[in-house]
Amino acid sequence: MVYGSMTVYIKSFCPWCKEALAWLDQHGYRYEVREVLEDPEAMARMREISGQSLTPTLEVDGKVLADFDTGQLSAFLDANGLKP
Repeated sequence: MVYGSMTVYIKSFCPWCKEALAWLDQHGYRYEVREVLEDPEAMARMREISGQSLTPTLEVDGKVLADFDTGQLSAFLDANGLKP
């Protein structure tokens, strides 16, 4: 299934965030990045959807994956049938 919109909430110093963005790029996914330490609205949204302040957090078509590594990211996208 092709997804509508994907947002990745990050903290710029977070190594897991950098890995997640690189993985998404390598696999051809389109996404918007929201830096939560520079954008209070993004932090509030991330906390609202995930119940936490850990990054990376992914929001795609109403589904949320919080505080993940690339293995969990790949499994989440596959489980939800989300293709680039």
